[in-house]
This record gives sequence, structure tokens and C-alpha cells, in this order.
Amino acid sequence: MKTSIPRTLLTAIPALAAAGCTENPAPRPNVIFILMDDAGYGDFGCYGQQKIETPNIDALSELGIRFTDMYSAAPLSSPARCGLLTGRHAGHAQIRANDEMTARGDVWNHEAMLRDSTLEGQAPLKAGTPTLGSVMRQGGYRTAMIGKWHLNSDPQGFDFWSILVGQGEYYSPLFIENGEERIEPGYVTDVITDKAIGFLERRDKSRPFAMLYYHKAPHRNWMPAQRHLGINDDRVFPEPFNLLDDYSGRGSAARGQAMEIGRDMWPEWDLKLMTPEQLAQSYVLETSGDANKDDVSRANDWRSSVMQYQAAYNRMTPEERANWDRAYAPRIAEYERMKGRVSQEELTRWKYQQYMKDYCAVIKGVDENVGRLLDYLEEIGELDNTIIVYTSDQGFFLGEHGWFDKRFMYEECQRTPLLVRYPKAVAAGVRTKALAMNIDLAPTFVDMAGLEVPADMQGRSLKGVLTSGGKTPEAWRTGVYYHYYEYPSWHSVKRHYGVRTNDYKLIHFYNDVDEWELYDLKKDPHEMCNVYNDPGYAPVRSDMHARLEKLQQECGDTDPCEREYEFFRGADRL
Repeated sequence: MKTSIPRTLLTAIPALAAAGCTENPAPRPNVIFILMDDAGYGDFGCYGQQKIETPNIDALSELGIRFTDMYSAAPLSSPARCGLLTGRHAGHAQIRANDEMTARGDVWNHEAMLRDSTLEGQAPLKAGTPTLGSVMRQGGYRTAMIGKWHLNSDPQGFDFWSILVGQGEYYSPLFIENGEERIEPGYVTDVITDKAIGFLERRDKSRPFAMLYYHKAPHRNWMPAQRHLGINDDRVFPEPFNLLDDYSGRGSAARGQAMEIGRDMWPEWDLKLMTPEQLAQSYVLETSGDANKDDVSRANDWRSSVMQYQAAYNRMTPEERANWDRAYAPRIAEYERMKGRVSQEELTRWKYQQYMKDYCAVIKGVDENVGRLLDYLEEIGELDNTIIVYTSDQGFFLGEHGWFDKRFMYEECQRTPLLVRYPKAVAAGVRTKALAMNIDLAPTFVDMAGLEVPADMQGRSLKGVLTSGGKTPEAWRTGVYYHYYEYPSWHSVKRHYGVRTNDYKLIHFYNDVDEWELYDLKKDPHEMCNVYNDPGYAPVRSDMHARLEKLQQECGDTDPCEREYEFFRGADRL
């Protein structure tokens, strides 16, 4: 497998620097939409981090435009993906949460959600909902969706689709391909790329193509490819300064979450701390008889951790398992020596190092495969004819505030990367601070294709930013809106909504709490100190409330605290 930066990417830099961009961009560009799962803006060298080597992804930044202020409207996988696909805020596209749990009764019952669009969770998109895929297909494009879908429905608007089932597996993943289930031998990141290249090989060359190339990686539980086992064993990763955050500058939401590396990261599933002998045993979940309480309790039940890891481990071939066992044996031995002999602080720091070793190894696999796909585009002469978009569904905590996972409106998970390369219309090496959102991407690439943007797409086309050298258009947005719905559920992050401007962020936590947070992002970029009740910020607070209410009206989120609809009517039983 090639892992170097494609030759075209390297040789095009001087020419693009001199010419900026061509005067006559192709009217029908191809589009490849690269999506990584749970990869934040801070995960790549082009955004300043030095922990992970990502030369192929970084090259997209050098030869295109890098958005420094790109935000997710709903940093949770399914709602974020729905926003990317439809250009609509989560409250307008039926998908507000990840789960479709029947255990919660009518509240999270799939059939009930089909009957009542006000209910929350994973109801499929309504038939006929305009999406990036359907609009491009109607406009004459050959369309494909390949990789992690995670929208609890068959893809709509695609000529070809091959999607992972649910979250997908890292080894020997199960796909549904145009309605047919098949297990694909190998490592998921490689398999997804093989399928993407296969689609391009079989494409109708008389038509432009639009392909969604969606990776599972680096989603939990961060299982590296065989070739990357142990590559970071000798590294010591620098810790975030707030790894041991005590949340003294925030309210109950920050203190009450269940996503701390030291306390909530599962030794088995997350850290791979099980021997082959332990993995060979049988485990059974115990139930309490109360479905609602049982669902929540299982989230922290070690049996769930063990069984998930066991299932993932057993998907490997005997040879792969043997390599895996050798790679993780030293970690397991070190953990056994530490248990009961070190402080909680020391254990947290150790867990952080193991987390980063696996996470960075998984990212490396994606970067290699992005390079492989770009190499293929160069070989077939389509690299410069293709709009290449790289982004993520949301960011992810890598130890900041002591956390892993996502969900909070804090920068690490609200802010995402966005890179766009298209030398026929986008100048090389551009940086832009134009406020962008994930819901902007569908209307943007419909617009770039010369097609009419559907009126019900709420995002704004970024074409003007892309083709002007990154200039912020007149009358552009001055704030971004956010709403997180999934509570009570995994990781116990309270429901909240808010607005972020260039300088400030206002957040309201609601449902079983009523707390406001305000951050001065210039003075406090890491969001350590809530200044909402500081008298010196009274004018700012008033202005931010006005901005928030205006955005809620624009987004149609006119019942943000859910006073009219209580989506989780069974919450009092949890």
C-alpha cells in the first residue's frame, strides 16, 4: 500500500501558488466527501498538533483551503451525519440521537417514532427528503455511499451503497451492499478504501461522480490494523494541562458526566486488558427486570465491556489474534503490576497513554488510505477534476478535561476540521476564519456542481468562501447554533443548547437542571471558567442571549427546553 503524498499533490504547489486558481472552473466537478468518525480539529498536523502523523491529510490543507472555525450543529454521530447529508439542523430531520432503544417504551420505540415525528432517536429519514446524494443523482451524477452510515435506514439517493451495520467492526466487518449482507475479510479502513476504488473503477465515465467515503475510524474502541500494532509503544504523549481537571470553574453538567478516562474508560473494551484465556471464557449479562434502569446500569457494567471486546477479538483470524496477543501482552502485564499499588492520578495518566497509543495508530491507518485513494485518482487522471472534502462528524476529547468521547458544546467536540481541495476553483494554501457548520456542506457541493440548492436545506453554501480565497461573504453568520438531546443515556451528558461567536460561547443545560455557562474564548480558550454570573460580563451576557434567541428562531428551534414536548417521558423512572 502506498502511503506517500501523491505526486500530483506535491508538484502542484508551485503552480497553484503562482496562478491562484484557474479562471474557468469545470462546470461538472466530481466530489469525494471524506468523513472520519470522531476526529477533531486538533487531531491533524495542519491544525497544529504534533502527536499524530497525518501527511496525506495535511497535504490537502497545503493544496486547498483550511477552515479554522468549522462547527458541528449536533456533535453526536447520527444527528451530525444527518446534518451533513440533509443540510438541516437536528430538530428538522427526525434524527436527534444515536439510539433506537425499544426498552424505553413509546419514547424510544422505532414504530412510535415513525408515527410521531416529535419523538426522538433514530427514525429513518422521510422518503423523499432532499439529501446531498439524491440531489446530485437527480442532477446527473453517479452517486455512491461507502463506509459507516449509522442512520438506521438504507441509504437514499445513491446508485451504489455499501455500508457498515451500526457502528461497524474493525476486523472482518459486516457490510450491507445494495441490500445484501456480506462479511469482508480484512481491516475496516482498508476494506472501505478498496470498495471506494472499486466503485471508481466501475464508474460510468460519461457522468461525473459524487462519492461519500465514510470511515469508522477512529471511533471507539480504537483497534489498530495489524501492521500498526505496537508502533507507539515507545512513545510518551504530552498530557493536556487539564487532564486532571476538577471542574471547579463549571457547573453540575461537567461534574456529573460519565466520560472520564480515569473513572469511566473500560479496561477491557477500551484498553484491551484481557488475556487470551479470559477472552475464551463465556459471559452473560445480568438483568434487573426493569428495562429502563437496566439499560443505564449496563452502560457501566464490566460484563458489557468484556463481551464487546470478546466479540471484536473473535472477528480476527487465528493469526491476527496471535499477533494481537503478543502486542498487548506487555500492557496487560504492566496493568497487573499496577493494580492496587498506584494512586488514581497515576492510573489516569497511565490510561491516557494507552488511549493515545491506540488512537494515534488508528488515525495512521486512515491517513495511509486517504493517500492510497488520492494516488488512484492521480493514476486515472481525475485528481484535479475532483472536489476533495475532508471533515468529521464531530470532534473528540483526547484527555482534555480528563475526558474521552464527545457530546459537550466545548471546543474539542463542537469544532471540527474542514479541508477542501479543488485546484480549478480553490486556491492553494488558503486559511479562512469564516464561520462554517456541518449543515453547510450539502448545499455547498450541490451549489459547486451547478445544481439548485433545495429550499429546505438550512445550511449556507460555502462556494463564495471557497472561490474567493477564503474571504468571508457579506452578511455572513456571526454565530453558530448547537443542540444536544441525548440525555439520559450514554455518558450522562446533560441536554443543552447554545451559541458560539468568534469571541464568546453561551450554553444552557436543561431538562433535569437549569444552568447557564458563558465563556470568554479570547481569555479562556480552554473553557475552564464560567463567567455567566460575573457582573463585568453583564453586557456580553445580554448580547449573547439575544443572539441565541435569534438563531433559535432562524433554525426553527422554538421550543429549545422541550416544554411543549417531553421526549423522554420515562426519564423519571431512570
